Amino acid sequence: MTASDKPRLDRAHVTGLLAQMLRIRMFEDKCAELYTREKIRGFLHLYDGEEAIAAGIIPLLGDADRIVATYREHGHALVRGVPMPGIMAEMYGKAEGCSGGRGGSMHLFDAARNFFGGNAIVGGGLPLAGGLALADRMRGEDHVTACFFGEGAVAEGEFHETMNLARLWRLPVLFVCENNGYAMGTALDRSESQTDIRAKAAAYGIEAQTVDGMDVIAVEVAAKQALARIRETGEPAFLECRTYRFRAHSMFDAQLYRNKQEVEEWRARGPILRFRDWLLDNGLLHADEIAGIEARIEAEIAAAVAFAEAGTWEPVEDLTNHVLGAAPPAPARVEPSGEMIETTYREAVRAALREAMQADDRVFLMGEDVGAYGGCYAVSMGLMEEFGPDRIRDTPLSESGYTGLGIGAAAVGMRPIVELMTVNFSLLALDQILNTAATLRHMSGGQFGVPLVIRMATGAGKQLAAQHSHSLEGWYAHIPGLKVLAPATLEDARGMLATALDDPDPVLIFENVMLYNMSGELDKTAGAVDIAKAAIRRPGSDISLITYGGSLLKTLEAAEALAGDGISAEVIDLRSLRPLDDETIMASLAKTRRAVVVDEGWRSGSLSAEISARIMEQAFWSLDAPVGRVCSAEVPIPYPHHLEQAAIPQVDAIVATAKAAMGR
Repeated sequence: MTASDKPRLDRAHVTGLLAQMLRIRMFEDKCAELYTREKIRGFLHLYDGEEAIAAGIIPLLGDADRIVATYREHGHALVRGVPMPGIMAEMYGKAEGCSGGRGGSMHLFDAARNFFGGNAIVGGGLPLAGGLALADRMRGEDHVTACFFGEGAVAEGEFHETMNLARLWRLPVLFVCENNGYAMGTALDRSESQTDIRAKAAAYGIEAQTVDGMDVIAVEVAAKQALARIRETGEPAFLECRTYRFRAHSMFDAQLYRNKQEVEEWRARGPILRFRDWLLDNGLLHADEIAGIEARIEAEIAAAVAFAEAGTWEPVEDLTNHVLGAAPPAPARVEPSGEMIETTYREAVRAALREAMQADDRVFLMGEDVGAYGGCYAVSMGLMEEFGPDRIRDTPLSESGYTGLGIGAAAVGMRPIVELMTVNFSLLALDQILNTAATLRHMSGGQFGVPLVIRMATGAGKQLAAQHSHSLEGWYAHIPGLKVLAPATLEDARGMLATALDDPDPVLIFENVMLYNMSGELDKTAGAVDIAKAAIRRPGSDISLITYGGSLLKTLEAAEALAGDGISAEVIDLRSLRPLDDETIMASLAKTRRAVVVDEGWRSGSLSAEISARIMEQAFWSLDAPVGRVCSAEVPIPYPHHLEQAAIPQVDAIVATAKAAMGR
């Protein structure tokens, strides 16, 4: 320990440490009381016994440093300086809460104080913290992100994926494991073959140490050393703070997994009792001074409760606020130059990536094999040589980890493009996409957005069998907080990315594998396109054929065949699957009075079912026939070519379904 690392134990400092811990304990005691009175509902996870960790670490952080916490984050928020009235109002769910009432106990946010919230998903905050630090690393900014999590998180893949990426990319994160021994109700030695958590982080080459989490001075000293090392080297550090929660996992927990004697033994060495007695024994504070601190905290808590009680409930009319940010203006129309170039869908996407990287230093691409390999489908071929490995980032096979890093980087102003090699692999990142990217704006009451683009290949037709041939874009179109695009033309392959990067919310772009080799002519000046509207790809008057992505060309071919039989089919390319452009669909139906939806997803619960339901709701009385559907068969996609082709929509099935709707 150097001289600068030694604790500063003057009266003001020790008084501040004790006051911080008392403030957490007394606030949470009041919250427990309010819970029994049903003023606070849902899950309530208390920090009782762990106060020394937040009090010993968070005051060492600068204002520009960031914090990612867990669902047990009241103490972190209080020590960070989030005003107690706003925290209490959030616990009540009032509009005056620090998250606008949208987050509750597990999701306290405060953008002004760089408090990036609690996270109710075990381990879910780890990649987010890594992404915040990645943004700092890429911008050359001298900040640290502190990430708090429990020992239960070390069993999650996101822990290991984030440790690897943090060390690999030298990310300035202080990882703080609050090891209270039980996760929820399972003791560590019953769930982990290796119970030395410090060793798990050290295995990735991260500087790691274990500290007595019940000793606020020991925590402070260890944190001071770790933060100094991070600021000097820019590399991550890890603290395992061994602690104990005196109360249940949450207020629903009957605590049948541990006995009272164990709890009392830990209470005897609790951080507040231990530190208070030491201060009294050494004459650094006196009993009346401590009583004065407690009286001031009681008054603060009473004022916070009064504030929450007097707060207002958000009007039901505001229910859909903070799902999406303000829609950006449609891109300005660029007059065609008339000079056409021969290109492919693949080359159009690559050109869009290149232009985005050239136009904005905040844009970077990361994913599996996007760099030296050039991308699984050769979309990013040559871009690493052009822009370097910092902006064309090859990642390990850790979809959840690097997607979460993308979310974190986006939340602080970067413009990441995350490539998930195939839609199948995206399921490994579904937690981060659904639980963080799609919800962060809502849970924070609009304080944080996630302007992230995720690209992935989708669809069948290449004989890749059941695990690489899904069409799951309809699943993602089910999730509020996301926008979902399916470019089916060269113009959209070239132009959707730029518009998506200007969007304040996460945008998922699904590129059908059968389109990459599609060739044609594209205007040399082709650029950004409006992603909010469907497009009429072929006008018609007798029936509306509604489709997207890889099925568009088949649908156009079917329309041509129908024309030969005297049926005028209008072909609608949805382009955006969320939000759907109901206006264009219903306007077409008002003219044709018949519809067939072509969707490569499985029929049950498909996007086609959603479109059919909307037509029933909005245009039923104008229909002359039931809505027809052409979808993939209800089987995993087979390997043999003839069976694969039979399983997915084909031209003859579209023609037959359209004729049936016409009564032919």
